[in-house]
Amino acid sequence: MIKNLIDKLMGKSPKSNKPHFGRRTEVPASVHRIDPALVDERAIQVTRTLQQAGFEAYIVGGAVRDLLLGLRPKDFDVATDATPEQVKALFRRAFIIGRRFRIVHVVFGRGRDNEVIEVSTFRAYLDNAAAEQVKGNERTSKRQLEGVQHAVDSSGRVLRDNVWGPQDEDATRRDFTVNAMYYDPASQIVVDYHGGIQDANKRVLRMIGDPMARYREDPVRIIRAVRFAAKLCFLGFRLDAKTGKPLVQASTLLADVPQSRLFDEMLKLLQTGHALASIEQLKKLDLVTGIYPLLDVVVERAETPFVQVALADTDRRVGEGKPVAPSFLLACVLWADVREGWSRRLARKEHPHPALQDAIDEVFDARIGDVSGRGKLAADMREIWMMQPRFEKRVGSTPFGLVEQPRFRAGFDFLRLRADIEEVDIRLADWWQEFSMASDSEREDLVQAAKSEQQALQIARPRVRRAPRPDGAAALGSALPPRDSAPAAPADSVDGVAPKRRRRRRRTTGAGGESGSAE
Repeated sequence: MIKNLIDKLMGKSPKSNKPHFGRRTEVPASVHRIDPALVDERAIQVTRTLQQAGFEAYIVGGAVRDLLLGLRPKDFDVATDATPEQVKALFRRAFIIGRRFRIVHVVFGRGRDNEVIEVSTFRAYLDNAAAEQVKGNERTSKRQLEGVQHAVDSSGRVLRDNVWGPQDEDATRRDFTVNAMYYDPASQIVVDYHGGIQDANKRVLRMIGDPMARYREDPVRIIRAVRFAAKLCFLGFRLDAKTGKPLVQASTLLADVPQSRLFDEMLKLLQTGHALASIEQLKKLDLVTGIYPLLDVVVERAETPFVQVALADTDRRVGEGKPVAPSFLLACVLWADVREGWSRRLARKEHPHPALQDAIDEVFDARIGDVSGRGKLAADMREIWMMQPRFEKRVGSTPFGLVEQPRFRAGFDFLRLRADIEEVDIRLADWWQEFSMASDSEREDLVQAAKSEQQALQIARPRVRRAPRPDGAAALGSALPPRDSAPAAPADSVDGVAPKRRRRRRRTTGAGGESGSAE
């Protein structure tokens, strides 16, 4: 206090605790060379609508970074000085979402063809020391957070941040310099406060401000650092030394982040086209364990043949612009647990079908927990697994019923990956590939051929009664129960009795259609 008084008498201004907000630099198109053809027309429409209403509006974040690198962004976000309520009022289909950070989703199109432009309001810089503090964390303090605009927990993590401010403060609140630039499609000017363009040219991922303090504000930034390093490593990007150094120490902060949020961040690591690279970055940064239990399993099994081909297949599909589903990838990761549990139960002479059901329940309890709410994710995974024994049955009515299942493509893609690693005979996957694309009469021929092949094998097989294998190994080779166990009833049977005749069936989508792993 005395020092401040002396400084005032001597004409010196007291030091401010406010961070350096950077200096506004406007970079013209002749310098940044962004190709306007790479900009999504709907993102341009959102910025134009806001600007015509008298507001500032820019494309922001990773989209600007990708445009500077000559890439076509997959997602476009917009930042504006309009409040969420003002944004919502300007668009016919706009929805305010979120409590922690209130944003607006402007929706174009319908069904699978819809696109969402995420619009956020410029946020003010607020000193966390002056924020309202709550005793618990985001999971335990929901009542205390009602009506609060800016709140932190005891560790300094921001639990609410809905105070609006100018653009320079909004830029400082963002994480990496290359993600804190603003592009105006109308003037084609890039606004840069923290040297993002220089860092993009140098291929450096640098945190704005003190990295440890920023990780403390939001520990999920640790996972984001890994994801961006994995996504951009192919372009020569590397983590700045000061940004990467505190990651291991800061990872303990993830313990207080809600499991649902960590689950979503794990899926972003694995389903944005850089799953294998993300796992390599986790190993490189010494973060192979401790982020999220299910992610630990993925990293641990990443080099096993089945999981490796599943991760590579996911990266390939994303690279081809095809959608992917978390249920398919997680079903691949946890298949070894399901098979092991099923084998144990078969060794105890349990009936194959309920034994498989119980093995799946055991895996859900141990690995998934309540994150999915046992909802669609768990239902889809269960359906993929339960289909595998049925693929072995190629006679009677089973093939006709199975190919019409909504999740047939997912189950078949799973079978195809198993064939790729020689867990099942490749001829089985080829047969189902042909069956799924065939006409009704061709399907009848394929089933008849499979029946004849089965009869020929039975004739050729010596009639020697073999003792059942006690370890259940007979079931593991092809994911089937032992031969002497009762077969599963067809899906359309009643009390285990298959119908005598079937109606003529419509042709299903062939291999050229969407993969089940993409649903």
